[in-house]
Amino acid sequence: MRAILVDDEPDGIATLKKMLELNCPEVKVEAACSNAMDARQKLEEIHPDVVFLDVRMPGKSGLDLLAELSVPDFEVIFVTAHNEYLLQALQFSAVDYLMKPVDEDRLVEAVQRVAKQLTLKKNTAPAEALLHNINKTGFPMEMRLCLPTQKGFTIVKLEEIIYCEAQRSYTLFRLINKKSTIVSKPLFDYDRLLSDTVFLRIHKSFLINLMHVKEYTRGEGGTVIMSNDMEIEVSRRKKEQFLVKIKEFFKY
Repeated sequence: MRAILVDDEPDGIATLKKMLELNCPEVKVEAACSNAMDARQKLEEIHPDVVFLDVRMPGKSGLDLLAELSVPDFEVIFVTAHNEYLLQALQFSAVDYLMKPVDEDRLVEAVQRVAKQLTLKKNTAPAEALLHNINKTGFPMEMRLCLPTQKGFTIVKLEEIIYCEAQRSYTLFRLINKKSTIVSKPLFDYDRLLSDTVFLRIHKSFLINLMHVKEYTRGEGGTVIMSNDMEIEVSRRKKEQFLVKIKEFFKY
């Protein structure tokens, strides 16, 4: 697997290169670049399988570099320091990323995913979603959620999701226009990812979009009727949180 490392910090490049040598011998580092301009030149010369790309760099960022390439012919593993909004954009986009300082186990996992992806048909949906989401950081409801499927990825706007339903270790997304898609990730992952949006876990099996609540019937926990006429029970322990959230969003 031929790789290029792109990072404006020499120590970061040296550390990552050493970690790859020790933990991922299948990866051959063909070049290391400290800026986007040099990286673009090396991309055209080498045509790597994977690029470890620092997100934030002085001048032209890693994302600027990616945006210049109409159809990238390589896999990307983003490398970034902690930033709450940026992490949310990365997670929404379902792209591989490593946090600085890079963890060895996470590095190995990312390389293994890239190796698997290289055997499949190239899909640029995650990178395209990321470029959109970066421009919407701080406004999660305007971001696009990239959902991995057996065939690749489905990209949806948050407003298109009516609710998410747990199905063992999978999550079923019920969308507008009677569409649905199932993802091989547990509901817990999406509950955590969508926690700062208009989504709320009202039951162990349901994460709903409050903007799609059409009616609420009081009871021990109560019942909501969604915009697609699905009736969903509100658990007793989630009732108070649900009512508080509804008042926040609809100001009644």
